[in-house]
This record gives sequence, C-alpha cells and structure tokens, in this order.
Amino acid sequence: MQLLIDGLKGLTSITQLYNSEIALTILATVLVVYGDVLNKHIKRMISPYHFIVRTIIFVLVCAFGYGLLVVFATPFVNQLLMMIPYMYRGLSIIVIFLVLGYLAEHRRYI
Repeated sequence: MQLLIDGLKGLTSITQLYNSEIALTILATVLVVYGDVLNKHIKRMISPYHFIVRTIIFVLVCAFGYGLLVVFATPFVNQLLMMIPYMYRGLSIIVIFLVLGYLAEHRRYI
C-alpha cells in the first residue's frame, strides 16, 4: 500500500513543475474538441450580415476571442487542478487527458 502511495506522490511531483502548462494544454484541447460547436453558434448568429462584417467578426472571435479565453481561463484551470489533493493530482491529470482523448474520439477527431 505504501508503494502505491509513494508512486502517486511521485507522479504528482513530476507534474508539479508543469501545472500551468498542463492547465493550458487542457484548455487548448477542450477548445480544439468543442471549438466547432462554438463556431457554428457564432456562424448562425452572424449569418444575416454582409460578408465583410462576417469575416471581421470571425477573425476577431478566432484571433482575439479564443486567445483571450486561453490567456484568462488558464489560471482558473490551474487553480482547479490545485484543488485536487496532492496525492491524487498526478493521477487525476492522466485521467483528465484520457477523458479528453475519449471525448475527441467520440466526436471523431481521432
């Protein structure tokens, strides 16, 4: 049992240095998997406008909207990761990525 606990803590200590990068990766992966849903809603909202207006809005949303979302939401995802008890944090990160992989597979991205 102690070996399992030491293994979980070791896994967490390996990932501890990269928490902000891991949070960024999780958020970016979620945006890749579900970004098309957001784009469809935006497309539906701006479809009655002129081509130039639609293009400008699309560029603003993709370039600045998603960029700002990633920049400002990454610290919140990092804080959510830090709320996981230390012993289970490394294992939880692996499970989160496995779930994201499953969701990508389910949406036929893999």
